[in-house]
Amino acid sequence: MKIRVGYELLYDFPQPTPVLLVVGMHFSRASDVIIPDSLITDPPVHITPYRDSFGNWCSRITAPAGRMRLTADGLVRDTGLPDVIAASAPQHPIEDLPAETLNFLLGSRYCETDALTDIAWKLFEKTPTGWARVQAICDFVHNHIKFGYEHARPTMTALQAFNEGKGVCRDYAHLAISFCRCMNIPARYCTGYLGEIGMEPPYGPMDFAGWFEAYLGGRWYTFDARNNIPRIGRVLIAMGRDAADVPIALTFGPNTLAGFKVWTDEVQ
Repeated sequence: MKIRVGYELLYDFPQPTPVLLVVGMHFSRASDVIIPDSLITDPPVHITPYRDSFGNWCSRITAPAGRMRLTADGLVRDTGLPDVIAASAPQHPIEDLPAETLNFLLGSRYCETDALTDIAWKLFEKTPTGWARVQAICDFVHNHIKFGYEHARPTMTALQAFNEGKGVCRDYAHLAISFCRCMNIPARYCTGYLGEIGMEPPYGPMDFAGWFEAYLGGRWYTFDARNNIPRIGRVLIAMGRDAADVPIALTFGPNTLAGFKVWTDEVQ
């Protein structure tokens, strides 16, 4: 299977403004890339690539005053298989976890484990450990939160999503991540492309997607509390502790987002 992925972002800047971007396909998909999703700016500006503390490839630009168009259009090879289900994957005792996973047990900007620990243990203490516990968390979050783009706000935290019972995909991910960490399961936030491949219409508006990975049985597995079924064609962009670590665009000055398009399409 081949998947075309890309975006077009239009910004109006009243003054020259530094911008950090996390918009390219993750390096773990490098061998699958047929056409790179190279960042193109209009007007052209110098782009400085760098790798962040989580290993994600990022870009720095300084946008001039006025309208700026950011776009990319890539093609990636995919197996066409749905997300892996490993129902027997066990949970690791904390003392046996690899050191690089421990950071994903801690609270973070949008995942307030300190405020959610008592709730998590009341909800999930009696569930089987391992894969079944993470799936129970996904089931709860999927049913507890009502999805709607009108509920989106950049300051929404996992605790607020739990209390309000509404949100968008990142809020589902943040709440599920928080519950996993409270139950001593490392969990990390993922952002990327997820189209409607293999799904029945009607289709919703296309956007970047948020899901998460949990560390079980010696590896990271994909979970998606918003959709809560295995999906085809995920294309990872970046991962971190939560959405604060992997913003699509982080602007250091006033601006207006004047246009936003994302595409993820299967092609022959």
